[in-house]
Amino acid sequence: MTSDLSHRIDAAEVEHMILSLGAIGAHSGTGVWRTAYSPEWVAANALVADWCRKAGLTVRSDAAGNLWARAEGTEGGKAVVSGSHIDSQCPGGRYDGALGIIAALAAITALIRDFGPPRRPLELVSLCEEEGSRFPTAGFWGSRAIVGKIAQGDVDTVTEANGSSIAAAMADIGLDPSRIGEAQRDDIAAFLELHIEQGPVLEHANRPVAVVDAITAIRHTKVTLTGEQNHAGAFPMDLRRDPMAGFAEATSALIDHAHRLGRPAVTTIGSCLPYPNAPAVIPRSVTFTIDARHPDPAAAARMHEVHAALLHEIAARRGLELTMEVQFDHPACLGDPDLIAALDASATRQGILAIRMASGAGHDAQQMAAVCPVAMIFVRSAGGRSHTPEEFSTLDDIVAGIRVLAGALHSLAY
Repeated sequence: MTSDLSHRIDAAEVEHMILSLGAIGAHSGTGVWRTAYSPEWVAANALVADWCRKAGLTVRSDAAGNLWARAEGTEGGKAVVSGSHIDSQCPGGRYDGALGIIAALAAITALIRDFGPPRRPLELVSLCEEEGSRFPTAGFWGSRAIVGKIAQGDVDTVTEANGSSIAAAMADIGLDPSRIGEAQRDDIAAFLELHIEQGPVLEHANRPVAVVDAITAIRHTKVTLTGEQNHAGAFPMDLRRDPMAGFAEATSALIDHAHRLGRPAVTTIGSCLPYPNAPAVIPRSVTFTIDARHPDPAAAARMHEVHAALLHEIAARRGLELTMEVQFDHPACLGDPDLIAALDASATRQGILAIRMASGAGHDAQQMAAVCPVAMIFVRSAGGRSHTPEEFSTLDDIVAGIRVLAGALHSLAY
């Protein structure tokens, strides 16, 4: 492979695909509203399928609705796969998820055009319901189906806001929800996912691309502090069992702990509900959430231990009852060293300035790691914006990311 692939990626065609795909479910000027199994989602996948067929790839959909496009390998074996998700937030932007599908197609097309058929099979995948924007508890539905993590009965218990099941939505577009287990695969050699960065690290570092070496652990904990409801004016401060005071102290301590740990540790208190939530009443209880994230499994475990210790100490000292319920616990995923090395080498060969970083958001790659080695590429996002119609990445940065992806796919499949 030559050291310069810049002429091999058709930037104009990439831009055309971004705008064409962004027009399906267009919303809020520059955004999209494209939920899983919706007419817009079906149309977007149909467009991608058409592009893939024109590129000479063999196209199929699996039992979950994931779209696959394959270039057969001359020597057979397990497939090297790249792609991302095509569903969006409500509304989201043109780039989150969709760019990874476009990048995979652009990279695979360029490789086949310039180097012929791959030695090992190369595949593109367009995954469904990564965002959870239609079915909040679906949790990476498409990639979980591929790795066999859809439990029996999930198709009926996973519902949208109106109570309608994901099984009904699947049936509406011709899928048989009882056959979702058939989407499982055990013939994938590697999965590489290109995605926009969903934060400002690349912009602050003034780099177009990052090689992602870990995907964060995410734990959501629901906490309730219960004290004693009383009059806000007549009850002395020193005699109170005030859960709001405990909440204020706990919030400060939990967030300060993440500040002291430094990047990439983050802790967010995103929801707080006092009861009875009246201006002249010391609350009876305060319920709040903790979103704690760290890409290092051991460091994440230590964060959770510190959080629990802080809450127990504050509750005991203030005479409050404490309940904690872990509602979501997504383990960290470390990138495969060989795939990371392939991405690093691709960037270096082509003179693309890339940094290493961890992902602070969850991704389908995290699920795919159950069946194959994984790694990711981030492309700089203007202002660090994501999950918004305002998200934007320059064409130069996008092409740089695709070149890194193409180089790594070449080293793995040719």
